[in-house]
Amino acid sequence: MLQYKPFGEAVTVVIAGELDHFAAPQIRRMLDDVIRDPAITDVVLDLENLTFMDSSGIGVLLGRLRTLQARGGTLSVKNMQPQVEKLFRLSGLQRVIGIEKDEKGGRV
Repeated sequence: MLQYKPFGEAVTVVIAGELDHFAAPQIRRMLDDVIRDPAITDVVLDLENLTFMDSSGIGVLLGRLRTLQARGGTLSVKNMQPQVEKLFRLSGLQRVIGIEKDEKGGRV
């Protein structure tokens, strides 16, 4: 499941459920539809309701990151569940995909 809210050049996309081998192609297409507009340069993925992600999900995120970086944009995430945050840490994704902070400096 994917919902998004545009804010000019930035978009917040909510991904819910699982981002695995089976869901990756559909989510990839949906994200590509969202960022097809070249005016959109910055995307924040709200992962609060993402319950599982595997290496296919990593590939989806990295592919959209490359697209956004090619136009001078960014991809970041927020509200990660502990198991998704662990995958980010173990795979090193936090070095290339920003993690949004809350107002107190903690991760959101």
